[in-house]
Amino acid sequence: MKSTLKKLLPFAVVGVISGATTVGVQQYFGHTSNNEDGSYFTTSKNVSFAGMNTSAVGDDFVAAAKTTVPAVVTIKNYQTKTSSRASEQDMFDFFFGDPTGRNQRQRQQQAPDNMPSGLGSGVIISPDGYIISNNHVVAGASKLEVVLSNKKSYIATLVGTDPNTDISLLKIEEKGLPYLNFANSDNLEVGQWVLAVGNPLGLNSTVTAGIISAKGRGIGILGGQGKAANPIESFIQTDAAINPGNSGGALVNVNGDLIGINSAISSTNGYYQGYGFAVPANLARKIVEDIKKFGIVQRGFLGVSSLDLSDDRQVAAYNAEKKTNLKVGSGIYVTSVTDDSGAQNAGIRTGDIITKIDNIAITDFADLSMSVGSKRPGDKVVVTYLRNGKENTSTVTLKDQKGGTSTRSKADLSVTEKIGSDFDPLSERIKTDYGLNSGVVAKNVTEGSEIAKIGIVDGYIVLEINGKPVNSQKDIERILDKYQGNVQVKFVDDYGRIYTKGFKMP
Repeated sequence: MKSTLKKLLPFAVVGVISGATTVGVQQYFGHTSNNEDGSYFTTSKNVSFAGMNTSAVGDDFVAAAKTTVPAVVTIKNYQTKTSSRASEQDMFDFFFGDPTGRNQRQRQQQAPDNMPSGLGSGVIISPDGYIISNNHVVAGASKLEVVLSNKKSYIATLVGTDPNTDISLLKIEEKGLPYLNFANSDNLEVGQWVLAVGNPLGLNSTVTAGIISAKGRGIGILGGQGKAANPIESFIQTDAAINPGNSGGALVNVNGDLIGINSAISSTNGYYQGYGFAVPANLARKIVEDIKKFGIVQRGFLGVSSLDLSDDRQVAAYNAEKKTNLKVGSGIYVTSVTDDSGAQNAGIRTGDIITKIDNIAITDFADLSMSVGSKRPGDKVVVTYLRNGKENTSTVTLKDQKGGTSTRSKADLSVTEKIGSDFDPLSERIKTDYGLNSGVVAKNVTEGSEIAKIGIVDGYIVLEINGKPVNSQKDIERILDKYQGNVQVKFVDDYGRIYTKGFKMP
């Protein structure tokens, strides 16, 4: 076992994380500012849009802002004194690297009980108090406080999260709240005016304007940080200014309709440099509908491993490894097909190049992940693909990762799915090195899961569950099957330190 050291990236994509916006955020970031005077804000008078009727545009923006601001809330993330600030630290490591040579997730954050560990934004999407935000805004929280634009405060219930799309759903007990309607994000056009509304850098109810710069962007932030096992990245790119604290806020059109949930920025210094990214409304709406109806996200899969032909680096690496001569271009090259998957059953083979899903062009992996990942098990999609230069079509019935074609609820989940981790048996070498007689290694730990909340990450060794030694995943399934109540977990971290912590079985 060893801790993973993240590399310093020249052009890192940094999530607009709620944890970065702590109380005293201006002072904190002032110490790391690239500006000699420590400032981040400039003002300018008589600014206008070149070559445009500014009064007409302004009127549109005023109406949209009046509709949006009351429906955008502040979310305060409170964490226990001993909780690990994994979400924040991992994000910073992704950009800055780890100068100490140790994984930052090992550090413990001490925070007063009455002080939030981080601030973010959220959007009210129904009059009875459902609120959509980002997964990273609520990650690791022991308590979530929602503050409306009128300063009224509520303690929120976390209904569910989805790390694969960075979406979360919260609920407060209230009626008659202002809310935003979802727009059809498939109809968005590059160049269209938009507003971003949120609470950047502790500045409540901030509205910024810009345009849609691009659609279907895959920026590698979700899967790249190991937080999502099957990330869906097909972001709306905008030049409307967003900064830390905007996460979970609204991206709206000039009618005040919700077209996206602001999630990330592309920056060399962690602050706005012209490139912001939002989860499209159609995907966000599907995620929250799943969470409300089933308690979990329903995700369909084609059942293929693939290569993005638009990525010249991926193609070059694949050619070098496989001794092939694939050409850079448009589409998704199928590198393997899962047995008994929807793709195999529909006749799709290794070497096929997927070019369309339901007659919509698939130019890169972001297009594919959005087209398929926004569907549920049992849904059918028409796949157009090239085989030996000839175009073919097949209808594929999507399946879940266990091969099923029906939707599932929380009650249908296995024990390890409920607690959020898989487990591998210990090798004899590790048992000898650590002097252990039992144990399993955690892997594929889901962000925000019960296992993650008590500090377990990939590579940690779980020794006992409820005082009983475990040597396999089946042992854990057996001990916790139909179990209700508090679960006690004894585990070992990367440094050989032993902890005993607990959680309530979901």
